[in-house]
Amino acid sequence: MASEWATDLRVLRQDEWDEWYDNLIRAFGGVAEAAEERELWNSLTELDRSIGAWDGDECVGTAGAFSFRLTVPGGAAVPAAGVTMVSVAATHRRRGVLRSMMRRQLDDVREWGWPLAVLTASEPAIYGRFGYAPATFHVNAEIDTTRVRLSVPPGTDDVRVRYVKPADVLDACEAVYARLVPQRPGMVARLPGWERLGLLDPQGEREGASPLQCVVAERDGEVVGYARFHVKPEWDVAGPKGTVVLRDVQALDPAGHAALWRFLFGIDLTSKVHARGRPVDEVWQQLVSDIRRCELRVRDSLHVRLVDVGAALEARTYQAPVDVVFDVEDDFCPWNTGRWRLSGDTKGASCERTQDPADLALSVRELGAAYLGGVSLAALGAAGRVRELRQGALTEAAVGFGSAVAPWLPHGF
Repeated sequence: MASEWATDLRVLRQDEWDEWYDNLIRAFGGVAEAAEERELWNSLTELDRSIGAWDGDECVGTAGAFSFRLTVPGGAAVPAAGVTMVSVAATHRRRGVLRSMMRRQLDDVREWGWPLAVLTASEPAIYGRFGYAPATFHVNAEIDTTRVRLSVPPGTDDVRVRYVKPADVLDACEAVYARLVPQRPGMVARLPGWERLGLLDPQGEREGASPLQCVVAERDGEVVGYARFHVKPEWDVAGPKGTVVLRDVQALDPAGHAALWRFLFGIDLTSKVHARGRPVDEVWQQLVSDIRRCELRVRDSLHVRLVDVGAALEARTYQAPVDVVFDVEDDFCPWNTGRWRLSGDTKGASCERTQDPADLALSVRELGAAYLGGVSLAALGAAGRVRELRQGALTEAAVGFGSAVAPWLPHGF
């Protein structure tokens, strides 16, 4: 690494936001966003939790954090820093700018008393050295609706699906989302303003598809689900072969899910549903007649970093009793390094420092990967990333850390 560049690292001011954000856009390729998207991120930016690196009068680095409450196993909403808008100007790479921003940011998160930091990574390898690890995954699918059929549960026909204007039912859709947040680890409770993210619809990003469309699923006059999507028309000599581009679908019960997916499969003049960023265990996968013709692809989503090991492990519950001593290594946040005794079950947990012999040895990255229940500690052990020091401790911890439903991040930030 070259010698570190002399930069001024400071909290962002509103009058600096445009230059700060322009630097971010340039670092991600320089393609300007639509005005409505830029305005939304301006309104959502938390200035007191955002920092910029400045070389004289020039912004050369950006990093921000959103005040999130993240669902963890057991249903609790835990304060988490949603790390976002991280960039370094190409002229200032390999000068320690990113490292200095990550150092400042994690020190701040600790001072705020938040046990977790989370992010989505443009390049996952960058953030591992700062203690982040992929903890949730999502599925992208290309479903051939001419060959795949749905087997729907009883009650599906009792659900009414009707078209609505997306903005007209925003409150009802947000109410559905809010009821679902405690049920799945990795989901984020949306603060005021974040509901607008689901309505963003820049024409330049549609790639030939329709403006945003929306349907709601209703039972006895109550909204029990919704779907937002685009339709991309396409024709060849044989006729129509359009695509339904799914933006979001949520429902409160099996019949609501089935009714919405049946609708999406049956839209006229289409032969495919393109779904991105869906839960790896989403219900439609159990309804389809041929999973192979759905072309599933899995990729990482939310990366988790335990800022305070003790507080983070106490904040969630465990699906089976655990009583294990972790020997934790954390070079970047050394206050976490050492032995911690975790005792917990479905009712709660305690995690305190101890001098007792360790049962498992691992780094903070492995704890972050397993934290939401989507990555097995046993799998990490098989990969040599967790060392078992007491026979049986790895299985005990792996079972306890699991989750009945796969963790999932519903949208980016």
